[in-house]
Amino acid sequence: MRKKIIEVCDRKIIAKGDTVGLSFYAFFKNKNDSPELLMEVAKWWIIDNELDHFEKAIKIKEMLMFE
Repeated sequence: MRKKIIEVCDRKIIAKGDTVGLSFYAFFKNKNDSPELLMEVAKWWIIDNELDHFEKAIKIKEMLMFE
């Protein structure tokens, strides 16, 4: 999942610039085809790191690269 999140962050940054924000939903299709993984990422985002609903993609990428 880490690799996928970094790839999504990279795509968003390339498309919209360094200030682009995203939520953890950005890493999933509109269909809820993996609820366990969604909950795992939501826990990491909301509980473990106390992030806001929208955060800068560059911040998320950096967090994952140094974790």
